[in-house]
Amino acid sequence: MTTETKPPTTSTSTSTAAPTTATSTASSTSTAPHLWTRARGLTLALVLLLAGAVALAALQSDARHGALDPRSADPYGSRAVAELLADRGVSTRVAATLSEARTAAGPDTTLLVATPDLLTERQQRELHAAIAGSGARTVLVAPGSPSVGTLAPGVTADPANSRDSTLSPDCALPAARTAGTAQTGGIRYTTHHLDADECYPSRRLATLLRVPDTTGDGDTVVLGAPDILYNNRLDQQGNASLALQLLGSRTHLVWYLPSLSDTTAATPDDEKSFLDLLPSGWLWGTLQLFVAAALAALWRARRLGPLVPEKLPVAIRASETVEGRARLYRKAGARDRAAAALRSTTRTRLAPLLGVPVTQAHTPEALLPALSAHLHGDGQPLHALLFGPPPGDDAALIALADQLDALEREVRRP
Repeated sequence: MTTETKPPTTSTSTSTAAPTTATSTASSTSTAPHLWTRARGLTLALVLLLAGAVALAALQSDARHGALDPRSADPYGSRAVAELLADRGVSTRVAATLSEARTAAGPDTTLLVATPDLLTERQQRELHAAIAGSGARTVLVAPGSPSVGTLAPGVTADPANSRDSTLSPDCALPAARTAGTAQTGGIRYTTHHLDADECYPSRRLATLLRVPDTTGDGDTVVLGAPDILYNNRLDQQGNASLALQLLGSRTHLVWYLPSLSDTTAATPDDEKSFLDLLPSGWLWGTLQLFVAAALAALWRARRLGPLVPEKLPVAIRASETVEGRARLYRKAGARDRAAAALRSTTRTRLAPLLGVPVTQAHTPEALLPALSAHLHGDGQPLHALLFGPPPGDDAALIALADQLDALEREVRRP
Protein backbone atom coordinates (compact mmCIF):
# COMPACT_ATOMS: atom_id res chain seq x y z
CA MET A 1 0.00 0.00 0.00
CA THR A 2 1.30 3.41 -0.97
CA THR A 3 0.57 6.75 0.64
CA GLU A 4 0.60 10.14 -0.97
CA THR A 5 2.88 12.90 0.25
CA LYS A 6 2.63 16.58 -0.50
CA PRO A 7 5.44 19.13 -0.43
CA PRO A 8 4.97 21.87 2.13
CA THR A 9 3.31 24.94 0.79
CA THR A 10 4.35 28.46 1.62
CA SER A 11 1.76 31.23 1.73
CA THR A 12 2.58 34.29 -0.30
CA SER A 13 -0.34 36.38 0.92
CA THR A 14 1.80 38.01 3.62
CA SER A 15 3.94 39.84 1.11
CA THR A 16 0.95 41.27 -0.71
CA ALA A 17 -1.14 42.09 2.37
CA ALA A 18 0.88 45.13 3.41
CA PRO A 19 0.57 47.04 0.10
CA THR A 20 -3.17 46.25 -0.10
CA THR A 21 -3.78 47.42 3.46
CA ALA A 22 -1.80 50.56 2.89
CA THR A 23 -3.73 51.29 -0.29
CA SER A 24 -7.12 50.78 1.38
CA THR A 25 -6.09 52.95 4.33
CA ALA A 26 -5.01 55.77 2.07
CA SER A 27 -8.24 55.46 0.08
CA SER A 28 -10.44 55.64 3.19
CA THR A 29 -8.43 58.58 4.49
CA SER A 30 -8.82 60.49 1.25
CA THR A 31 -12.59 59.84 0.99
CA ALA A 32 -13.51 60.75 4.59
CA PRO A 33 -13.35 64.56 4.09
CA HIS A 34 -15.22 64.19 0.82
CA LEU A 35 -18.06 62.25 2.51
CA TRP A 36 -18.28 64.81 5.32
CA THR A 37 -18.50 67.65 2.78
CA ARG A 38 -21.40 65.95 1.03
CA ALA A 39 -23.28 64.94 4.19
CA ARG A 40 -22.81 67.99 6.41
CA GLY A 41 -25.76 69.84 4.89
CA LEU A 42 -28.16 66.96 5.55
CA THR A 43 -26.72 66.46 9.03
CA LEU A 44 -27.21 70.14 9.89
CA ALA A 45 -30.82 70.01 8.66
CA LEU A 46 -31.56 66.95 10.81
CA VAL A 47 -30.04 68.60 13.88
CA LEU A 48 -32.14 71.73 13.36
CA LEU A 49 -35.27 69.65 12.84
CA LEU A 50 -34.70 67.71 16.07
CA ALA A 51 -33.98 70.89 17.99
CA GLY A 52 -37.19 72.47 16.70
CA ALA A 53 -39.22 69.39 17.62
CA VAL A 54 -37.81 69.37 21.15
CA ALA A 55 -38.49 73.08 21.58
CA LEU A 56 -42.05 72.75 20.27
CA ALA A 57 -42.73 69.82 22.57
CA ALA A 58 -41.38 71.78 25.53
CA LEU A 59 -43.56 74.80 24.74
CA GLN A 60 -46.72 72.74 24.36
CA SER A 61 -46.08 70.30 27.19
CA ASP A 62 -48.08 72.40 29.63
CA ALA A 63 -51.17 72.31 27.39
CA ARG A 64 -51.12 68.65 26.34
CA HIS A 65 -52.04 66.19 29.04
CA GLY A 66 -54.49 63.75 27.46
CA ALA A 67 -58.20 63.15 26.97
CA LEU A 68 -60.60 64.36 29.69
CA ASP A 69 -57.80 66.25 31.40
CA PRO A 70 -58.84 69.70 32.71
CA ARG A 71 -55.33 70.99 31.93
CA SER A 72 -55.42 69.91 28.28
CA ALA A 73 -56.30 72.28 25.44
CA ASP A 74 -56.53 69.43 22.92
CA PRO A 75 -59.85 68.84 21.14
CA TYR A 76 -60.59 65.97 23.52
CA GLY A 77 -59.27 67.70 26.60
CA SER A 78 -61.45 69.49 29.17
CA ARG A 79 -59.64 72.75 29.83
CA ALA A 80 -62.56 74.84 28.58
CA VAL A 81 -64.91 73.39 31.22
CA ALA A 82 -62.38 74.06 33.98
CA GLU A 83 -61.95 77.70 32.90
CA LEU A 84 -65.71 78.28 32.73
CA LEU A 85 -66.10 76.79 36.19
CA ALA A 86 -63.29 79.02 37.47
CA ASP A 87 -65.17 82.08 36.18
CA ARG A 88 -68.09 80.95 38.34
CA GLY A 89 -65.96 80.55 41.46
CA VAL A 90 -65.48 76.77 41.30
CA SER A 91 -61.90 75.64 41.84
CA THR A 92 -60.65 72.58 39.97
CA ARG A 93 -57.94 70.29 41.31
CA VAL A 94 -56.56 67.22 39.56
CA ALA A 95 -56.15 64.00 41.56
CA ALA A 96 -53.83 61.38 40.12
CA THR A 97 -54.04 58.77 42.89
CA LEU A 98 -56.82 57.05 44.76
CA SER A 99 -55.66 58.41 48.10
CA GLU A 100 -56.05 61.99 46.85
CA ALA A 101 -59.55 61.25 45.56
CA ARG A 102 -60.61 59.60 48.82
CA THR A 103 -59.43 62.46 51.03
CA ALA A 104 -61.12 65.05 48.79
CA ALA A 105 -64.66 63.78 49.39
CA GLY A 106 -66.72 66.33 51.34
CA PRO A 107 -70.05 68.19 51.37
CA ASP A 108 -68.62 71.11 49.38
CA THR A 109 -66.83 68.94 46.80
CA THR A 110 -67.75 67.38 43.47
CA LEU A 111 -65.63 64.33 42.64
CA LEU A 112 -65.41 63.52 38.93
CA VAL A 113 -64.02 60.08 38.03
CA ALA A 114 -62.88 60.27 34.40
CA THR A 115 -62.41 56.57 33.54
CA PRO A 116 -63.86 54.39 36.32
CA ASP A 117 -63.22 51.12 34.47
CA LEU A 118 -59.46 51.55 35.03
CA LEU A 119 -59.92 51.02 38.77
CA THR A 120 -59.49 47.57 40.24
CA GLU A 121 -62.25 45.99 42.29
CA ARG A 122 -60.50 46.83 45.55
CA GLN A 123 -59.96 50.45 44.46
CA GLN A 124 -63.63 50.72 43.49
CA ARG A 125 -64.74 49.46 46.90
CA GLU A 126 -62.42 51.84 48.76
CA LEU A 127 -63.53 54.81 46.67
CA HIS A 128 -67.21 54.03 47.18
CA ALA A 129 -66.68 53.63 50.94
CA ALA A 130 -65.04 57.08 51.03
CA ILE A 131 -67.80 58.93 49.12
CA ALA A 132 -70.81 57.14 50.61
CA GLY A 133 -72.45 59.43 53.16
CA SER A 134 -69.89 62.23 52.66
CA GLY A 135 -72.42 64.63 51.18
CA ALA A 136 -70.31 65.05 48.03
CA ARG A 137 -71.51 64.75 44.47
CA THR A 138 -69.80 62.02 42.47
CA VAL A 139 -69.83 62.16 38.67
CA LEU A 140 -68.92 58.92 36.93
CA VAL A 141 -67.97 59.43 33.28
CA ALA A 142 -69.05 56.50 31.07
CA PRO A 143 -68.67 53.69 33.61
CA GLY A 144 -69.17 50.22 32.16
CA SER A 145 -70.16 46.92 33.68
CA PRO A 146 -66.78 46.42 35.44
CA SER A 147 -67.25 49.48 37.69
CA VAL A 148 -70.79 50.88 37.70
CA GLY A 149 -72.22 48.18 39.98
CA THR A 150 -69.65 48.96 42.71
CA LEU A 151 -69.41 52.73 42.44
CA ALA A 152 -73.17 53.18 41.94
CA PRO A 153 -74.92 50.23 43.61
CA GLY A 154 -78.26 49.40 42.02
CA VAL A 155 -77.23 50.70 38.58
CA THR A 156 -76.61 48.32 35.67
CA ALA A 157 -74.95 49.11 32.33
CA ASP A 158 -76.73 47.85 29.23
CA PRO A 159 -74.45 45.99 26.79
CA ALA A 160 -75.93 47.81 23.77
CA ASN A 161 -74.87 51.44 23.44
CA SER A 162 -77.08 54.24 22.29
CA ARG A 163 -77.34 54.75 18.54
CA ASP A 164 -78.00 58.50 18.90
CA SER A 165 -75.47 60.92 20.33
CA THR A 166 -77.81 63.93 20.75
CA LEU A 167 -80.80 63.26 22.99
CA SER A 168 -83.56 65.17 24.76
CA PRO A 169 -83.76 65.33 28.57
CA ASP A 170 -87.27 63.90 29.09
CA CYS A 171 -86.92 64.02 32.88
CA ALA A 172 -87.60 66.34 35.84
CA LEU A 173 -83.93 67.00 36.73
CA PRO A 174 -83.53 70.80 36.74
CA ALA A 175 -80.03 70.73 35.24
CA ALA A 176 -81.23 68.61 32.33
CA ARG A 177 -84.39 70.64 31.70
CA THR A 178 -82.35 73.85 31.68
CA ALA A 179 -79.71 72.49 29.33
CA GLY A 180 -82.14 70.91 26.86
CA THR A 181 -80.76 68.57 24.22
CA ALA A 182 -77.18 67.41 24.79
CA GLN A 183 -74.72 64.86 23.48
CA THR A 184 -75.07 62.25 26.20
CA GLY A 185 -75.64 59.25 23.93
CA GLY A 186 -73.32 56.40 24.84
CA ILE A 187 -73.71 53.73 27.48
CA ARG A 188 -77.28 53.18 28.63
CA TYR A 189 -78.25 52.38 32.24
CA THR A 190 -81.04 50.85 34.26
CA THR A 191 -81.66 51.23 38.00
CA HIS A 192 -84.04 49.97 40.66
CA HIS A 193 -83.87 53.20 42.68
CA LEU A 194 -87.37 54.67 42.64
CA ASP A 195 -86.17 58.21 43.42
CA ALA A 196 -83.48 58.26 40.72
CA ASP A 197 -83.67 60.79 37.88
CA GLU A 198 -83.48 58.97 34.53
CA CYS A 199 -82.63 61.48 31.81
CA TYR A 200 -81.81 61.54 28.12
CA PRO A 201 -83.35 58.18 27.30
CA SER A 202 -82.35 56.19 24.25
CA ARG A 203 -84.74 53.37 23.38
CA ARG A 204 -86.34 53.70 26.83
CA LEU A 205 -83.03 53.41 28.73
CA ALA A 206 -81.37 56.45 30.34
CA THR A 207 -77.95 57.74 29.35
CA LEU A 208 -77.76 60.02 32.39
CA LEU A 209 -78.75 59.00 35.91
CA ARG A 210 -78.76 60.90 39.19
CA VAL A 211 -79.03 58.64 42.19
CA PRO A 212 -79.44 60.46 45.54
CA ASP A 213 -77.47 59.25 48.54
CA THR A 214 -79.79 57.68 51.11
CA THR A 215 -77.41 58.40 54.01
CA GLY A 216 -76.62 62.04 53.30
CA ASP A 217 -77.12 65.06 51.06
CA GLY A 218 -74.82 63.82 48.33
CA ASP A 219 -75.68 62.09 45.09
CA THR A 220 -74.09 60.13 42.26
CA VAL A 221 -74.39 61.18 38.62
CA VAL A 222 -73.77 58.49 36.01
CA LEU A 223 -72.97 59.99 32.61
CA GLY A 224 -73.11 57.65 29.61
CA ALA A 225 -70.67 59.58 27.37
CA PRO A 226 -67.87 62.11 27.95
CA ASP A 227 -68.81 64.28 24.95
CA ILE A 228 -70.22 67.19 26.98
CA LEU A 229 -66.78 67.62 28.64
CA TYR A 230 -64.67 67.78 25.46
CA ASN A 231 -63.27 71.12 24.32
CA ASN A 232 -64.39 70.65 20.71
CA ARG A 233 -68.00 69.82 21.65
CA LEU A 234 -68.63 72.14 24.56
CA ASP A 235 -70.32 74.74 22.34
CA GLN A 236 -72.71 72.26 20.71
CA GLN A 237 -76.33 71.78 21.80
CA GLY A 238 -76.71 72.24 25.57
CA ASN A 239 -73.42 70.55 26.43
CA ALA A 240 -71.86 73.53 28.19
CA SER A 241 -74.95 74.23 30.29
CA LEU A 242 -75.32 70.61 31.35
CA ALA A 243 -71.60 70.25 32.20
CA LEU A 244 -71.49 73.47 34.23
CA GLN A 245 -74.60 72.57 36.23
CA LEU A 246 -73.47 69.02 36.96
CA LEU A 247 -69.94 70.05 37.98
CA GLY A 248 -70.65 73.47 39.49
CA SER A 249 -73.09 72.58 42.26
CA ARG A 250 -70.23 72.65 44.82
CA THR A 251 -67.43 75.16 45.32
CA HIS A 252 -64.65 72.63 44.79
CA LEU A 253 -64.20 70.17 41.94
CA VAL A 254 -61.74 67.27 42.24
CA TRP A 255 -60.99 65.80 38.82
CA TYR A 256 -59.79 62.24 39.39
CA LEU A 257 -57.82 60.71 36.48
CA PRO A 258 -57.31 57.00 37.25
CA SER A 259 -54.35 55.30 35.64
CA LEU A 260 -52.84 51.84 35.50
CA SER A 261 -49.69 53.19 37.20
CA ASP A 262 -51.62 54.08 40.39
CA THR A 263 -50.56 51.38 42.86
CA THR A 264 -51.25 53.26 46.09
CA ALA A 265 -54.12 50.95 47.00
CA ALA A 266 -52.95 47.85 45.23
CA THR A 267 -52.36 44.70 47.28
CA PRO A 268 -50.98 41.26 46.45
CA ASP A 269 -54.58 40.04 46.27
CA ASP A 270 -55.18 42.31 43.28
CA GLU A 271 -52.24 40.89 41.34
CA LYS A 272 -53.34 38.21 38.88
CA SER A 273 -51.35 35.98 36.62
CA PHE A 274 -51.92 35.61 32.91
CA LEU A 275 -53.92 32.41 33.41
CA ASP A 276 -56.19 34.17 35.93
CA LEU A 277 -57.09 36.76 33.30
CA LEU A 278 -58.13 34.13 30.75
CA PRO A 279 -61.82 33.13 30.80
CA SER A 280 -62.51 29.56 31.86
CA GLY A 281 -63.87 28.75 28.41
CA TRP A 282 -60.48 29.40 26.81
CA LEU A 283 -58.76 27.01 29.24
CA TRP A 284 -61.27 24.21 28.56
CA GLY A 285 -61.05 24.86 24.83
CA THR A 286 -57.26 24.65 24.90
CA LEU A 287 -57.43 21.37 26.82
CA GLN A 288 -59.87 19.92 24.28
CA LEU A 289 -57.63 20.97 21.39
CA PHE A 290 -54.65 19.32 23.09
CA VAL A 291 -56.57 16.04 23.55
CA ALA A 292 -57.77 16.17 19.93
CA ALA A 293 -54.20 16.74 18.70
CA ALA A 294 -52.94 13.80 20.76
CA LEU A 295 -55.66 11.51 19.37
CA ALA A 296 -54.90 12.64 15.82
CA ALA A 297 -51.20 11.93 16.36
CA LEU A 298 -51.95 8.42 17.64
CA TRP A 299 -54.29 7.81 14.70
CA ARG A 300 -51.78 8.91 12.09
CA ALA A 301 -48.71 7.39 13.73
CA ARG A 302 -47.03 4.40 12.02
CA ARG A 303 -44.95 1.65 13.52
CA LEU A 304 -41.30 1.40 12.60
CA GLY A 305 -40.87 -1.57 10.26
CA PRO A 306 -37.72 -3.50 9.32
CA LEU A 307 -34.85 -1.77 7.59
CA VAL A 308 -35.18 -1.64 3.82
CA PRO A 309 -31.90 -1.85 1.88
CA GLU A 310 -31.53 0.69 -0.88
CA LYS A 311 -29.06 0.88 -3.68
CA LEU A 312 -26.60 3.73 -3.65
CA PRO A 313 -27.38 6.32 -6.31
CA VAL A 314 -23.68 6.58 -7.24
CA ALA A 315 -21.06 3.79 -7.30
CA ILE A 316 -17.75 4.91 -5.81
CA ARG A 317 -14.56 2.98 -6.48
CA ALA A 318 -12.79 1.52 -3.47
CA SER A 319 -9.53 3.19 -4.45
CA GLU A 320 -11.14 6.63 -4.27
CA THR A 321 -12.46 5.88 -0.79
CA VAL A 322 -9.02 4.72 0.35
CA GLU A 323 -7.33 7.79 -1.10
CA GLY A 324 -9.92 10.11 0.44
CA ARG A 325 -9.49 8.57 3.88
CA ALA A 326 -5.71 8.69 3.53
CA ARG A 327 -5.88 12.41 2.75
CA LEU A 328 -8.02 12.99 5.80
CA TYR A 329 -5.57 11.09 8.01
CA ARG A 330 -2.66 13.06 6.54
CA LYS A 331 -4.43 16.41 6.99
CA ALA A 332 -5.22 15.60 10.63
CA GLY A 333 -1.78 14.10 11.31
CA ALA A 334 -3.44 10.89 12.53
CA ARG A 335 -0.54 8.51 11.90
CA ASP A 336 -1.66 6.27 14.74
CA ARG A 337 -5.07 5.67 13.19
CA ALA A 338 -3.60 5.18 9.74
CA ALA A 339 -1.10 2.60 11.08
CA ALA A 340 -3.85 0.81 13.04
CA ALA A 341 -6.01 0.61 9.90
CA LEU A 342 -3.11 -0.78 7.82
CA ARG A 343 -2.18 -3.41 10.44
CA SER A 344 -5.80 -4.45 11.04
CA THR A 345 -6.47 -4.94 7.35
CA THR A 346 -3.26 -6.92 6.90
CA ARG A 347 -4.05 -9.22 9.84
CA THR A 348 -7.57 -9.79 8.52
CA ARG A 349 -6.20 -10.86 5.11
CA LEU A 350 -3.42 -13.04 6.54
CA ALA A 351 -5.56 -15.05 8.96
CA PRO A 352 -7.43 -17.16 6.31
CA LEU A 353 -4.12 -17.87 4.53
CA LEU A 354 -2.59 -19.24 7.75
CA GLY A 355 -5.61 -21.27 8.82
CA VAL A 356 -6.46 -18.93 11.70
CA PRO A 357 -10.14 -17.96 12.25
CA VAL A 358 -10.88 -14.37 11.33
CA THR A 359 -12.27 -13.79 14.82
CA GLN A 360 -8.76 -14.50 16.22
CA ALA A 361 -6.86 -12.53 13.57
CA HIS A 362 -6.20 -9.66 16.00
CA THR A 363 -4.95 -11.92 18.82
CA PRO A 364 -1.14 -12.17 18.88
CA GLU A 365 -1.20 -15.58 20.63
CA ALA A 366 -3.15 -17.11 17.74
CA LEU A 367 -1.79 -15.27 14.70
CA LEU A 368 1.97 -14.97 15.38
CA PRO A 369 2.76 -18.68 15.99
CA ALA A 370 0.99 -19.65 12.77
CA LEU A 371 2.78 -16.89 10.85
CA SER A 372 6.21 -17.87 12.27
CA ALA A 373 5.63 -21.52 11.40
CA HIS A 374 4.66 -20.58 7.86
CA LEU A 375 7.71 -18.36 7.32
CA HIS A 376 10.12 -20.49 9.44
CA GLY A 377 11.36 -17.39 11.20
CA ASP A 378 11.43 -15.57 14.55
CA GLY A 379 8.16 -14.12 15.78
CA GLN A 380 9.63 -11.08 17.54
CA PRO A 381 10.00 -8.86 14.43
CA LEU A 382 6.56 -9.98 13.27
CA HIS A 383 5.04 -8.88 16.58
CA ALA A 384 6.56 -5.40 16.22
CA LEU A 385 5.37 -5.23 12.63
CA LEU A 386 1.75 -6.33 13.18
CA PHE A 387 1.12 -5.19 16.79
CA GLY A 388 3.82 -2.58 17.42
CA PRO A 389 3.52 1.07 18.43
CA PRO A 390 2.41 3.76 15.96
CA PRO A 391 5.10 5.35 13.75
CA GLY A 392 6.64 8.63 14.79
CA ASP A 393 6.60 10.42 11.42
CA ASP A 394 5.37 10.13 7.86
CA ALA A 395 8.54 8.33 6.69
CA ALA A 396 8.08 5.63 9.31
CA LEU A 397 4.40 5.27 8.27
CA ILE A 398 5.41 4.78 4.62
CA ALA A 399 8.05 2.21 5.68
CA LEU A 400 5.43 0.37 7.72
CA ALA A 401 3.10 0.21 4.73
CA ASP A 402 5.87 -1.18 2.53
CA GLN A 403 6.82 -3.82 5.11
CA LEU A 404 3.20 -4.95 5.48
CA ASP A 405 2.87 -5.27 1.70
CA ALA A 406 6.10 -7.32 1.56
CA LEU A 407 4.90 -9.58 4.39
CA GLU A 408 1.58 -10.26 2.65
CA ARG A 409 3.36 -11.07 -0.64
CA GLU A 410 5.70 -13.45 1.17
CA VAL A 411 2.80 -15.33 2.76
CA ARG A 412 0.93 -15.56 -0.53
CA ARG A 413 4.01 -16.88 -2.37
CA PRO A 414 3.49 -20.61 -3.17
